Amino acid sequence: MRIVSTNFIPDRSRPGLTTTAIGAVDLQGAGGNWATVGRRSRGGRRVRRQREKRKGKSVGLRIGTLNVGTMTGKGRELADVMERRKVDILCVQETRWKGSKARSIGAGFKLFYYGVDSKRNGVGVVLKEEFVRNVLEVKRVSDRVMSLKLEIEGVMLNVVSGYAPQVGCELEEKERFWSELDEVMESIPTGERVVIGADFNGHVGEGNTGDEEVMGKFGVKERNLEGQMVVDFAKRMDMGVVNTYFQKREEHRVTYKSGGRRTQVDYILCRRGNLKEISDCKVVVGESVARQHRMVVCRMTLMVCKKKRSEIEKKTKWWKLKKEECCEEFRQKLRQALGGQVVLPDDWETTAEVIRETGRKVLGVSSGRRKEDKETWWWNEEVQDSIQRKRLAKKKWDMDRTEENRQEYKELQRRVKREVSKAKQKAYDELYTRLDTREGEKDLYRLARQRDRDGKDVQQVRVIKDRDGRVLTSEESVQRRWKEYFEELMNEENEREKRVEGVNSVEQKVDKIRKDEVRKALKRMKSGKAVGPDDIPVEVWKCLGEAAVEFLASLFNRVLEKLQ
Repeated sequence: MRIVSTNFIPDRSRPGLTTTAIGAVDLQGAGGNWATVGRRSRGGRRVRRQREKRKGKSVGLRIGTLNVGTMTGKGRELADVMERRKVDILCVQETRWKGSKARSIGAGFKLFYYGVDSKRNGVGVVLKEEFVRNVLEVKRVSDRVMSLKLEIEGVMLNVVSGYAPQVGCELEEKERFWSELDEVMESIPTGERVVIGADFNGHVGEGNTGDEEVMGKFGVKERNLEGQMVVDFAKRMDMGVVNTYFQKREEHRVTYKSGGRRTQVDYILCRRGNLKEISDCKVVVGESVARQHRMVVCRMTLMVCKKKRSEIEKKTKWWKLKKEECCEEFRQKLRQALGGQVVLPDDWETTAEVIRETGRKVLGVSSGRRKEDKETWWWNEEVQDSIQRKRLAKKKWDMDRTEENRQEYKELQRRVKREVSKAKQKAYDELYTRLDTREGEKDLYRLARQRDRDGKDVQQVRVIKDRDGRVLTSEESVQRRWKEYFEELMNEENEREKRVEGVNSVEQKVDKIRKDEVRKALKRMKSGKAVGPDDIPVEVWKCLGEAAVEFLASLFNRVLEKLQ
């Protein structure tokens, strides 16, 4: 083998083949033939990007996996790590949380988890805020296997989190885990993407002789029985072990460190046909959210269909009208917009448009973004500084494993727990104090609604399924399915109740609606309610006073006359 350059770049489209960024190389490919790869021409990457742009839009994802040891007390810190490392989707294992639901962990990240015991096992998937609404389905198979189905601009992506039994566990338990994982894979249509992030508790080993179709050469140490199970599973499901295709320093391949042991047990797998979409994969070092395991992150690019981007709904800040100064300014600007008139025009369309436009100018509009997560008020600067010192101490201990560095890291771990506990207690004490006020009561209801919303797996119905259970994404297929549904629904004969014949209708003249009736009705109406299709809340009519009473009374009477 002749190598001129050592800057290697793996070629995912042909497992086992490696190209070089500079120079020429002769390497043996997956089929055993010798291939010669020449010098890369200048501008090749730019040409490739332009070609991909012509084909369609691409979405970049960073998907990872991590055995957290326990999620207790680590939710907000894990969200901070994902935010700093720009991880969009993270499979987590050994959560040790009992339950089957979803939960916000701060910074816009949401954890979907499942566990049956608070002392062992448990799996989950953490999603970035922008992908939470993309969830179509959540399957919680057991406390060792669960999966999520996401729709990302027309592309179906299945994320599977797995936690294999340890080496010392019974063979029956191991076989049950692999059987559950097989069932999950078999339930996913072949045309959909699949990414598995798991702690398989096995070593696939270094080198890939005889297994070139499912893994690369860059594992760690020798293969054991559990690692052979991983390779056999990859062959059964036609998947590739992503970690092993990228030549990295050993520090960026080792996923588990404890004492003198340095092994690779955490892996990311995807279909072999989608390996070309993976551009990098390595272990993230220098984080202290987990004691022994390290996060593995891969970079994936999905080619999606170009779609018209939906505009963010921006709402007028009508709630500002509860302040008298804002209300007075609104009345003055509205009077100016009407040419100095105090009386509102009789035409509804004109009046409504002038009110909406004045409201936008005077009160402003919202950004359309989600409000800050109120359950992480306690995430203050002191807590963040303590976690930063702990992370630096962990990095120092990894580089120089002396007893002094170990004790320093242990002490900072205990200090972080104390700081988090104090910050949470302070935040909740302030909340309890505010509960005696009207504003505090609103905060409590808002937190309750937020928890209820976060606990739901699927936020909204984005797509529908056909008769065979396949997800439909194109607009034409969705409309066709709705047509079939309503044709069956409307043409089905049901038993009808008999109507009572001979009912006499009473014809009576209805009195006009009086101003005092409108005035009393406005007074009884509660503020802070959702607006209707006209986007005008009751606060506007209360603010305008008698001018609003006269306008509404006249409007209602005109409607009443047309109905008679």
